[in-house]
Amino acid sequence: MATPPLSDELARQALDAFEKHGSKKLAAIALGLRENTFYSRLNTAKMRGMSTPTEAIQVAHGWSPEHDMNHVVPSPMVLRGTSTLYKDGVPQLQWVKTKLSDKLLDQALKSAIEELTHGIVPVAPITKPNHISDDLCNLYTLTDCHVGMKSFHLETGEDWDLRIAEETLVGAFDYLIEATPPAKTAIINQMGDWLHYDSLTAVTPTNQHPLDADSRFGKMVKVAVRILRYIINKALTRHEHVVVIMLEGNHDTASSVWLRHLFSLLYENEPRVTLIDSEKPYVVHQHGKTMLCFHHGHLKKNDDLPLLFAAMFPTEWGTTSKRYCHVGHRHHVDEKEHSGMKVQQHSTIAARDAYAARGGWISERQIEVMTYHKKYGQVASTTVVPEMLEHV
Repeated sequence: MATPPLSDELARQALDAFEKHGSKKLAAIALGLRENTFYSRLNTAKMRGMSTPTEAIQVAHGWSPEHDMNHVVPSPMVLRGTSTLYKDGVPQLQWVKTKLSDKLLDQALKSAIEELTHGIVPVAPITKPNHISDDLCNLYTLTDCHVGMKSFHLETGEDWDLRIAEETLVGAFDYLIEATPPAKTAIINQMGDWLHYDSLTAVTPTNQHPLDADSRFGKMVKVAVRILRYIINKALTRHEHVVVIMLEGNHDTASSVWLRHLFSLLYENEPRVTLIDSEKPYVVHQHGKTMLCFHHGHLKKNDDLPLLFAAMFPTEWGTTSKRYCHVGHRHHVDEKEHSGMKVQQHSTIAARDAYAARGGWISERQIEVMTYHKKYGQVASTTVVPEMLEHV
């Protein structure tokens, strides 16, 4: 009678025992098997493509000598594939292809965040204002500000650099904070693409397209953090409760992570600041019967967002009667009312870059603050354009 084939479970059991004990002999003893039987099961596991966690990690980094893979790639890179040219069974040439490991890169970013934020002194509490309306919420939307971008007016129509970005954004917020109704709650909606690029190299994160950059990454980060800190502190002087949103954009996907963690630590001793710490690029804030939704706009089309938010946040959807979704990304204003939700697309106050200028994309530069009532939804709005700041 033929011996039945070894099950995958027993093959995996032999592999796990070898990983645990580090010796074929000790592993065989632990499983109560003769050494020859254990060797046979281990070889079967190998033939079926099974590997130990240690072996899997080694292979992921390009190390598997029995397969002529002898070129280890450095972390956070992992192997994407190899191509080997053989002659008479002997390797002659080999191409080793790599890619960034999402998991290892995430670990590296988290370690960097911990290192960067070590020793940060949280902001001292700021005295809250008087004479405010509990029913109102002012939504300050800062989207596609592209701090760190370089724009030359002869090419794009207007100049933009780190100095201009800071003066414009601080000036615009100073204007708006005084022009809006005295609401108890403020939302600082940093809706993505706050930074123009996301690494030491000035390229887009996904497609590696070159970008027009002003100065170095470290200087860009310093200015970007300083502007946001000023805006939040200013909001605390006029609003009792400040909600902070740090969404990812297609230009600053990774930086949105450390921005969230950094500002969470900065204001951990300020009970009047709430930072929405969401790993998802879709965020909701409920203000009474008003539902406010946020997404940069790079992953979903505007028309798809009402159903998506209804599915992702059914409780908020079911307990509200006024619903608004805010997006950016496209750098121009657009508004459409759907069944149950209005989708509001915001413009940017930043100047165009060379890519947009050459493509002929033109839109009004502005920042708009919208005021929401707990029962009635949007009841007011205030807009600032760069030209207004020249006369302030």
